[in-house]
Parts: sequence; C-alpha cells; structure tokens
Amino acid sequence: MRVEVIVVSDRSYRKEREDLTGPALIALLPDYGFTLSGYRIIPDEKDIISSTLISIADSDSADLILTAGGTGFAERDVTPEATMAVAERYVPGIAEAIRAESLKKTEHAMLSRGIAVIRKKALIVNLPGSPRGAVESFGVFASAVRHGIAILKGETPDG
Repeated sequence: MRVEVIVVSDRSYRKEREDLTGPALIALLPDYGFTLSGYRIIPDEKDIISSTLISIADSDSADLILTAGGTGFAERDVTPEATMAVAERYVPGIAEAIRAESLKKTEHAMLSRGIAVIRKKALIVNLPGSPRGAVESFGVFASAVRHGIAILKGETPDG
C-alpha cells in the first residue's frame, strides 16, 4: 500500500527549519508494510493543502495520504478545514482513537483538530506536526488501517 507524506509547515517550506517529521514518518512505513509514493512540504495555505490532496487522491497515486502539521489552534492551522473541503466521506474513528491514546500521555491531545476522511480511493489522515506526535499518532492506527484501505480499494471479500 502506497503512502504520500505531506508536511504542512510555513517555516519548513521556506527552509527556515529542517523538517524532522516527514523523515520520522517515512522511516516507519516499512514496519507496517507501506511504501512511500511521495513526500512534500507545503505551506499553511488552505487552497494549496486542498489542491494537493485533490491531486494525489484523484490521480490514485497513494492509498493513504498523511498530513503532518496545521492541526492546532494557531490562526494559520487550517489543515483540517482544507481536508474537510475535499472530503467525500468521514472516518471519525481514526481521529477519535488518536486523541484517546494521546490523552494518556498529555492533556493537550484534546486540542488536536485533526480529522480523517476518504476521497475517491484514498484515506487522508491529519497528524500533529511534531515528530513525536506524528509518529505516536501513526502507530495508533497504522496496523488496523490496512484492512480499511483494502476494503476501500475493493480488495477484500467483505468490501
């Protein structure tokens, strides 16, 4: 299963800060049987985020699209809104599971606004922007999501 990693960060996009989150996520993909189909860093701009998600999902170049960053309360944190704008169906259980597990580590987990949605045959999941938060969040759903993606792609008898 193919994964595209999108880091949403103005500072990393402008090369003012090295992106550590993307490489941390990419390093985990083989452990869960995923292959990297693409990695990019984009700015915190709703239209750019949405158009990037549309381009990837509509071209069927990834089964799972992971965004990292832009899920907090800052004015420029618009990743969930950009994701909602392209959604065809919602998958609330993934975000609920991430927040529930993360609450065991920090009360700030309840402040995450990340969501999970389906567009075409791609699952899109918003993750926190910090390397630790993104990696821990991915670990919550990475194994289970393979089954969901298989059903989404019509690759299992119960799909």
